[in-house]
Amino acid sequence: MIGEIGETAAKLKFMGIGYQFTGRDRLEAGIDGIAEAMDENHPTAMMIAVQVKATRAARYTGENDNEFTYTVRAADLEYWRGSNLPVILVLYRQSDDTFYWKSLENLVGEAERTLRFDKKHDLLDRKARDRLAALTVAKQGHGYYVPPLGGGEQAIVNMLPILLPAEIFVSQTRLSNREALAKMNKTRNGKRYDWMINETSLWTFHDPLKSSVRDLVERDQVERIETDFLALHDAKDQQHKFAGLLRHTLAHDFREVLGWDKEKKQFFFLPKPQGIARQFQYLSAKQKAKADVVSVYKKSKDEGPIDYVRHHSFTPRFERLAEQWYLVVSPSYFFTADGTRRLSYPETLLSGKKRLDNNNTVRRQVIMWHRLLSGMSFEDTGQLLVSESVEDRILIIGEPPVLELPKSVPDDVWGAKANKAKKSDEDDPQGSLL
Repeated sequence: MIGEIGETAAKLKFMGIGYQFTGRDRLEAGIDGIAEAMDENHPTAMMIAVQVKATRAARYTGENDNEFTYTVRAADLEYWRGSNLPVILVLYRQSDDTFYWKSLENLVGEAERTLRFDKKHDLLDRKARDRLAALTVAKQGHGYYVPPLGGGEQAIVNMLPILLPAEIFVSQTRLSNREALAKMNKTRNGKRYDWMINETSLWTFHDPLKSSVRDLVERDQVERIETDFLALHDAKDQQHKFAGLLRHTLAHDFREVLGWDKEKKQFFFLPKPQGIARQFQYLSAKQKAKADVVSVYKKSKDEGPIDYVRHHSFTPRFERLAEQWYLVVSPSYFFTADGTRRLSYPETLLSGKKRLDNNNTVRRQVIMWHRLLSGMSFEDTGQLLVSESVEDRILIIGEPPVLELPKSVPDDVWGAKANKAKKSDEDDPQGSLL
């Protein structure tokens, strides 16, 4: 009787979270029913085999407020291994009307017969529908699609529109790019690198005769022209040169807060002039927010020598679509030994941090970078992060485009990864930028 009650209750539960449930006849040997994912009441042909184990009121093994264990029979485990459908175990307790579930994929050996259930994470409710749907997709091949079954959301495109100055200066020069850099490096005061040499001409958005760049050009051969003449040129090599000019100009605009690494081709937050660790405060979508953009990690927890320093960074790419230039921001991390010297082997640290990042983490980073580049930061205890005012900058960065997605990005599909990311955000404030 309790078995029949459990299967009926499971059917109602699956229907409540957006799945069809078809029970099997009494000849079943370890599969009680088939659950089919529904997308807005439309069947998807995405099937899950379900085994229901029901009890009236008994406590599970080792049960406490947070977890318990359940041991499956060896014969059942052997039977489930031969299934061509993903198999889940659903535990139902009538006394408190609770449902917990666990995927039975990849269980190997006697030791894995004992399943550990987390009462919060393994609860069978509407929050589990995307994780259940993810089980139905073949994991082999070059990639696979995890279908989101929840509602829609706004997606931020990591392409920031650039408002260019109306005019640009084109000057004749006799110097090669290498010779010009060598000459500028010898300049004592007012060094500027926000220029690009194209064959015998130098391009820059500022008047070269009013800065140290005047030593690089023929002073009687300076011409002011419309920016669109170069920005909208159809030749690919001209577009590449113009993109290089944009990168140099951006580096100049933010030279007091961002460094540039030639090897990684990344902008990264510089350490504070007095000290190393740095915090950036900005206005997020709804409230004031802050991020530890330069973080110091020591060999021991609170004292001792520095182990490494982590900097928030991004890889820039300048793209022209139609008649609009965009800055494509790809958030990442940059590692140094002491805030200035690049760490010799940062790959393990980088891959470890990237594994913890989820959709929300990257979204917050894109917002953070937009706030910095567009000047939407604010003072904290009287100290301004960027000393130059927005009016002094050459490039003006606009709002990133926003798209309305019909389906949300199902972070919970990645299961353990999402949980690790959440735990990291709680233990380490850098994981969550808000």
